[in-house]
Amino acid sequence: MTATPSQQCIEHVVKYADMFSAMGTEARLRIMQLLLSAHPDGLVVGEIQQELDIPNSTLSHHLDKLKAEDLVRVRREGTFLHYTANTEALQELLRFLYAECCTRNKALRPESILQLCK
Repeated sequence: MTATPSQQCIEHVVKYADMFSAMGTEARLRIMQLLLSAHPDGLVVGEIQQELDIPNSTLSHHLDKLKAEDLVRVRREGTFLHYTANTEALQELLRFLYAECCTRNKALRPESILQLCK
């Protein structure tokens, strides 16, 4: 049975809410910011830990949460875990917000968002 457009919309909102929740702590948001600054190469766990001064067990928990929501990708390189930001997932999340705030009801002017990014 195929989902109706309304069901698909609800599923997307739930997915995006989970993604926002995963980034909803200072540490996870800092991890995302760091991984985005290192894009596209990403960083190994030790580099993230050194940069953000987060204990290894805590960092592992945060990275697992971000990975579970598909916000980061991980690949093994020998004994190292290499993390990168999933820019496609972030783009999807930003597109969702942009559609609501800037095209549908025009709560914000698109050019004001671009000015914030510069």
